[in-house]
Amino acid sequence: MPSRSRPRRSQPPDADSGDNALLYGHHAVAAAWANPARRCRRLWATPRAWAHLTDQLSAPPTDRPPPTITDRDALDRLVGPAAVHQGLVLDAAPPPAPSLDELAELSSADGRTIIVALDQVTDPHNVGAVLRSAAVFGATGLIVQDRHAPPITGALAKTASGAVDLVPIVRVTNLSRAIDGLKQAGFFAVGLAEQAEQPLGTLDLPDRLIVALGAEGDGLRRLTRERCDILATLPGRGPLTSLNVSAAAAVALYELTKDR
Repeated sequence: MPSRSRPRRSQPPDADSGDNALLYGHHAVAAAWANPARRCRRLWATPRAWAHLTDQLSAPPTDRPPPTITDRDALDRLVGPAAVHQGLVLDAAPPPAPSLDELAELSSADGRTIIVALDQVTDPHNVGAVLRSAAVFGATGLIVQDRHAPPITGALAKTASGAVDLVPIVRVTNLSRAIDGLKQAGFFAVGLAEQAEQPLGTLDLPDRLIVALGAEGDGLRRLTRERCDILATLPGRGPLTSLNVSAAAAVALYELTKDR
């Protein structure tokens, strides 16, 4: 069981400070609860959700607090009635982030190491979806800008479906400088751009890659484009010419790993 302490029943307080520190939803909470690098402060759960969590996680870290068993209405007050919390809400500190140098030293089991870089992508659902794709296709990390990327909110973590605790996230002040640093460490930078001439799938690329994607509409900024070694496109066949950034990331990561 995730905790040897007896569950306690109480009414959680109303939350009026947003969900920045609160995770919700089964996958997001389970991944954070099982991550030994996470400091978990308090867990609220319905009886059924707590039973499901204990069945799934047979050997969580031993420092977890006893859960507060409550009802769905109380959880609605914590994260808002629109949040699909699935009976679980967790107050947890963010997972520790590696430095850029530490991220550069990580490697993938299949021989191709991919780091995803997002250029001013501010929508938490898009960032969460990119994280989920990064976890599915084995990317070793995600780089975002400190001032132009969302914090790890409950909404982002719910969309990421547990990937917040699986894919390291590095926040940098200057994305162009971060790409330069990774290139000095042996990475090759590919930027996705709708106007590029070369399809991503036709390129012969090295095994240490940065894949840079920009926000919808503006795409990659000029300085980010200039730091990329090559620009590539994801050619379509239908009447629409572009994908949103999370869909583009999924297609690109599949293309880069499909033969691995």
